[in-house]
Amino acid sequence: MTEPATILADTPPGGDKVRTSLVEVVVPVYNEEHTLERCVRRLHAYLAETFPYPYRITVADNASTDSTWRVATALAEEIPQVTAVHLDLKGRGRALRQVWGDSDADVVAYMDVDLSTGLEAFLPLVAPLLSGHSDLAIGSRLHRGSAVVRGPKREFISRTYNLLLRATMAAKFSDAQCGFKAGRTSVVKQLLSEVEDNAWFFDTELLLLAERSGMRIHEVPVDWVDDPDSRVDIVRTALDDLRGMARVARRSLSGGGAVQPPERPGQDRLPPGLGWQLASFAVVGTVSTLAYVLLYLGLRQLVPALLANFVALAVTAVFNTAANRRFTFGVTGRRDALKHQVEGGIAFVIGLVLSSGAIALLGAAAPAAGHSAELAALVAANALATLVRFVLLRVWVFNPRRARR
Repeated sequence: MTEPATILADTPPGGDKVRTSLVEVVVPVYNEEHTLERCVRRLHAYLAETFPYPYRITVADNASTDSTWRVATALAEEIPQVTAVHLDLKGRGRALRQVWGDSDADVVAYMDVDLSTGLEAFLPLVAPLLSGHSDLAIGSRLHRGSAVVRGPKREFISRTYNLLLRATMAAKFSDAQCGFKAGRTSVVKQLLSEVEDNAWFFDTELLLLAERSGMRIHEVPVDWVDDPDSRVDIVRTALDDLRGMARVARRSLSGGGAVQPPERPGQDRLPPGLGWQLASFAVVGTVSTLAYVLLYLGLRQLVPALLANFVALAVTAVFNTAANRRFTFGVTGRRDALKHQVEGGIAFVIGLVLSSGAIALLGAAAPAAGHSAELAALVAANALATLVRFVLLRVWVFNPRRARR
């Protein structure tokens, strides 16, 4: 992996060189010969006047068929902070993948060539990335502090799409499509290897992957004015996005599509408090018990009580450990997920012993007992096993001191 670029700023009198990080801003373009020069000059002038870090503006030409490439190279020859990259194939995601993947900057960003997003939000966008606090940052037009001017059609489509992401993909970020994003280069390069899309869904897939991997996504409110000359085919883009969502969902269900989140030395995460843990554990336990009861009753029509109990308990134990890991104890990402399941299996064994013993005792005491009596005995035994499970998970499996060691 390329080492981050570090600039040595001017030396103050009697002082040492100041190490300053480099930020690369990518502007993907396709057939923008009429607007490219004006937008790049405006962006360069703003950054030169107000941005406190070294920067580079890279124009990524997505196989334009007009004079866009000629304009881009002319700007690169004239302005030292501007470079140009040409791609033979179209696709905003493809352009970002190439430039971000080859970047030696500490932070990479991109913005649409129309500069619909107010540039005043750029420093708040990249600041938490330069400090190391966050991994990715996005501008959000749906943030309560944003000021947005656009037509009702685009407003409806944007809100509907982001609502679908939250409802079907459990996304926490509020605006996946705003053309105003940035990320720590080391993190972005790690994510690029898992992102498949090369077009408009690239942004959404990158964010979903980052969130699923337990990375921090910072949001900033933006001032945004709709560009009436936008080249985006709304219907085609919406259909491509829906297909992308289905593909990512299938991949997530199969266990793929996640990377190891970056280490943050000295930033130990405080575990959720006991009150929250008890409440969350109770909710997860209730759902697990209902699932267990349904599975047991269904299986009991086909197999003996001990086998039905074993299968139902095994299936719900996996769900219970995964849900408590994420919601009760606040552990995200794939790291140690398998180990946690194995260690949580001890609680499964304890529950299996208690429930199997309950069935055996019931059979000895009341051989003619029906399925309802069996179920009552099993629920009582599993209630006792649940108490043991909570103590085991809190004190041992997800103990933060043990995780640090």
